[in-house]
Amino acid sequence: MAQDPKINKPAQKPATATKTSAVTAAVPPSQSEKQKSVFEESVGVFLAPVQMYLDDASVSEILVNGANEIFVERKGKLERVASKFSDEDALQATVRNIAQFVGRKFDDLNPTLDARLPDGSRVAAVMPPCSRKGTTLSIRKFSQGVPKLSDYIEWGSLTKDTARFLDICVFLAKNLIVSGGTGSGKTTLLNVLGSRVPSHERLLIIEDSSELKIFTDHVVYFETKHKDALGKGEVTIRDLLKASLRLRPDRIVVGEVRGPEAMDLITAMSTGHGGSMGTVHANRPYDALVRLETLSMMGDTQVPIAAVRRQISASVQIVVQIKRLKDGSRRITEISEVLIDLDEAGRYQIQDIFRFEQKGVTPEGKIVGSLEPTGNLPTFMEEIEVNRLPFGRDKFEKKKPEAA
Repeated sequence: MAQDPKINKPAQKPATATKTSAVTAAVPPSQSEKQKSVFEESVGVFLAPVQMYLDDASVSEILVNGANEIFVERKGKLERVASKFSDEDALQATVRNIAQFVGRKFDDLNPTLDARLPDGSRVAAVMPPCSRKGTTLSIRKFSQGVPKLSDYIEWGSLTKDTARFLDICVFLAKNLIVSGGTGSGKTTLLNVLGSRVPSHERLLIIEDSSELKIFTDHVVYFETKHKDALGKGEVTIRDLLKASLRLRPDRIVVGEVRGPEAMDLITAMSTGHGGSMGTVHANRPYDALVRLETLSMMGDTQVPIAAVRRQISASVQIVVQIKRLKDGSRRITEISEVLIDLDEAGRYQIQDIFRFEQKGVTPEGKIVGSLEPTGNLPTFMEEIEVNRLPFGRDKFEKKKPEAA
């Protein structure tokens, strides 16, 4: 008899977790702390105008639009702050020092930067004249704590039933895609779902910039490697995906699918690596599948588009849509199942299992609503019952509208 997956099960300590870059082993904690200290000493002084926001736990992102304009994000809302850089040269010196610290260049020949700070924060920048208001800089802070499904219930993003259903999907090794826009919380949700993988399974994580912190007993991290000054040595997500298939993974997680590696992930999902996951940028579950299709065709594949669609519909089973709503809150708006067969016109067929229903707005402007069942049963309902998981068919029944 299968064990019932518990929502509030304590997070397991990553006793055997390892972190591997494309070519090197994990950095020991002491060396990581030393690297952070060196960064603070060498680059921290340049970040003085925004240091208070880097230290402020309520700030999730810092946006610099030229030397005289700085915004920060708190609880999903942007607000302008009084801090400024002394001039454009000081701002560019800040970004150049960050680039130099991570082994990149930021100059006229390399006017864009995508990097990661020692604490995991993501940095992106664009230099004039491409950025017309002056150097544009974004620092998305790395969340220090990893939430649990129970936290999503407390925040109102999930109900107890929808949290249990997602837990069951992970437990039954359903291939899953988290879909959403930039800053919607895709990575955080993937962290939570990845941490629900049964502890006896070997999980391989592949990312462009390391952000995921998945807590399970057997997890290995891989990170891409940029080319050097001579244009050599680059290791892509696709390279790592192909290598990971030879490393005996039970499941594969790709932090963000945004290139031809989509085809390799879909292939892995359909060839014995059930329960694999990834995130894509899309506004609806259907759009997420179209996005995967488009990315799959970006490579050198000669597979006909009809065959790509059939493979995607047969491989992806669940799409979880997450959005940042008008009030700044991040909500899961749809949990949808992808049906295995295309329709007569060769299009994907999707049925929503749970859908967010807005019920009103508070005087403060906060959106009130919750995920509700649509009345559709998942096609794997019998699998839930055979495994004796306590999640009956009544959980999917559409609620009757309340009497006026």
